[in-house]
Amino acid sequence: MYIKGEDALKGQDKNNRILDIYMRLCDGKVLNKAEEALRFRVDERSIQRDFKDIRKFLEARRVSGLSECDIFYDRTCNGFRMTGLENTLMSNSEILAVSKILLESRAFTKEEVVKILDKMVSGCVRRKDMKLVADLLANEKFHYVEIHHEPYIEDKLWDIGSDIEQSNLLKITYQKQAMEEEPVERVIQPLAILFSEYYFYLNAYIVEENDKGEYVQKYDYPAVFRIDRIKDYSQIGRKFKIPYRNRFEEGEFRKRIQFMYMGRLIKLQFRYTGKSIASILERLPTARILEESQEGYVLEAEVYGRGVLMWLMTQGSMVEVLRPDSARAEMKRLLSEMLAKYE
Repeated sequence: MYIKGEDALKGQDKNNRILDIYMRLCDGKVLNKAEEALRFRVDERSIQRDFKDIRKFLEARRVSGLSECDIFYDRTCNGFRMTGLENTLMSNSEILAVSKILLESRAFTKEEVVKILDKMVSGCVRRKDMKLVADLLANEKFHYVEIHHEPYIEDKLWDIGSDIEQSNLLKITYQKQAMEEEPVERVIQPLAILFSEYYFYLNAYIVEENDKGEYVQKYDYPAVFRIDRIKDYSQIGRKFKIPYRNRFEEGEFRKRIQFMYMGRLIKLQFRYTGKSIASILERLPTARILEESQEGYVLEAEVYGRGVLMWLMTQGSMVEVLRPDSARAEMKRLLSEMLAKYE
């Protein structure tokens, strides 16, 4: 019997033979000892020893916690196969789900998103499924519409992430929303990188130097900077330390902010008269129901700044802000400005 490619494999040394067998096992193939012996022009005992060496290698990796893979003889297929691959590779459903989320986020330029998807497919999908998965994504990659911002995944995200981990004070040049304004310079304590509504954001405390040459926080709440608007950034050679009790907790912060608009932390009370209270509780994780009646619900939520007012306005007449008085007055002002445009 002629095995395709056997001439190319004839005379390969043991190391190359073991690597070839190992790679095909990693691809999910079932290997028959007799066929492999014929393929490599060796006896079956040599192939058996190869499988034994691969099993020892995988066992050492399992002991070290580096892998969960092993090989065993599958009688139903009359061959050896590798187990544990499902823990290291993504299933077709998983890769499609993650890809859809990535495409829907529109967080990257088209060039960036194509590179990321191609790397995900080549590194996370079994070789036999690569063409199928690539074909399923091809149309969406072609029609992908990018947000108009500068690319920043090459270095900026990683650099800033490293500075967060190392507690480095940074000096940044930042372009505010109004492009006609001159960029501003800030010294910051970087805390976390967040993603929301198409963009990556840097959460950081703005600091200033006092008479003693120490950098102290200018405000008692963090600021939010859109990362693509950070035109320049550099370390100033100083570290910062935040007391453990005041440490930044990203998950808790996310519960309290809407649309990445910062401000002081407030307790907001509002009345909701709509039919989907679940959607309110999902959008505002800190919200709790204070009262429930035929007229609706009175809720209280702990939130940052005016971003929540912008979201509440999307609920139309189903929402009435009750407290604090400052938030109620701000809501009235915003609604009056909107109404004036239609008079």
